[in-house]
Amino acid sequence: MNEEIGIEALDWSGTGLTVRWRDGRVDRFASLWLRDNRPEDRDPHSGQRLIDVADLPAEPTIRGARLHAGRLQVDWEGDEAGARFEVAWLRAHGPAAPPEPELLRSAWLEGARREARRDFAWLEFGALEARGEARAHWLHRLLVEGIAFLGEVPTTEEGILKAMRAVGRVAVTNYGEVFDVRSVPQPENLAYSDLGLGLHTDNPYREPVPGFQALHALVTSPDGGESLFADGFALAEHLREVAPAQFDCLTRTAVPFRYRSADAELYAERPLIQLSCTGTIAAVHYNNRSIAPLPLPAGAAERFYAAYRAFAALLREPRFQLRCRLRDGELVVFDNQRILHGRTAFSSARHPRHLRGCYLTRDSVHSAAAQARRGRAARSQA
Repeated sequence: MNEEIGIEALDWSGTGLTVRWRDGRVDRFASLWLRDNRPEDRDPHSGQRLIDVADLPAEPTIRGARLHAGRLQVDWEGDEAGARFEVAWLRAHGPAAPPEPELLRSAWLEGARREARRDFAWLEFGALEARGEARAHWLHRLLVEGIAFLGEVPTTEEGILKAMRAVGRVAVTNYGEVFDVRSVPQPENLAYSDLGLGLHTDNPYREPVPGFQALHALVTSPDGGESLFADGFALAEHLREVAPAQFDCLTRTAVPFRYRSADAELYAERPLIQLSCTGTIAAVHYNNRSIAPLPLPAGAAERFYAAYRAFAALLREPRFQLRCRLRDGELVVFDNQRILHGRTAFSSARHPRHLRGCYLTRDSVHSAAAQARRGRAARSQA
């Protein structure tokens, strides 16, 4: 196995271990990191640690390292047991290792240049249910591109739930497991009207914000009601490039979001653009219909509204919008903390329009994709 993975050389000092791989990659592991990840200190069944970091020596000193019986043996001063690491495991968890495939992102800024059927993942319902290679590839692209489509989903009330069993776990909200997007008199949410809706993300007033959303077309309108989508991550990066001060303002200003109805009172605060610890864009929360009054002094309010308007203007530019008309039985799934969605206006009096929707928990969709990838890898090695 060592030859397959290709360890070229080992080098160590008291504080760390350097592994040079034959493909040119170099990983340096801190001594304390190695000691903390000693396989012998993990439960053999669950893989969970049996010790706490406070149980470890503060500055373990490496005494030596060598390849032995297909594993990498690391020894420390004053510790007779040492540790034996699977070489493949060490390579997969090294500092230079690529991220998990489910964490990769492929941004698409110019949405108008794209076609839903040509440029994004499409899969028939039967292939999704079969849970084979096609499903694994579809889930991967859903996470990488933020959006994916299904065809031939049964146009029944239960069709969306049947399809989502192979995608993730449905999150129950005050709307229930599913919600019906169609016009009603005196709607409590403008989504349940004939009005066109600008690009937005759903439910930023909720804790947690829904991770993914699915919309299933049961009855579509031939006149209006087109779906609009845009990559919020790509748009936020574009704003960072052209107006860095305004981008910074939107990442630092806590925006209050509120929703009230007969059976719900929901409130949360979060920035319109949320960053990770490393400064990468982690989420976009944009819903102008549910922003509550901001408690900002005049100067701060002026700066925020200038940045807010700049971002809003980007969302209105047609070149950034993917437009598509879902047909009866087609379903779209998208990352609700990345992909903004909207629609054009329509007339339900002339042509009824009925979509069913649900939310999926973020971790369950990532879990489904990771498990599908593991299954695919196991089949390829069989």
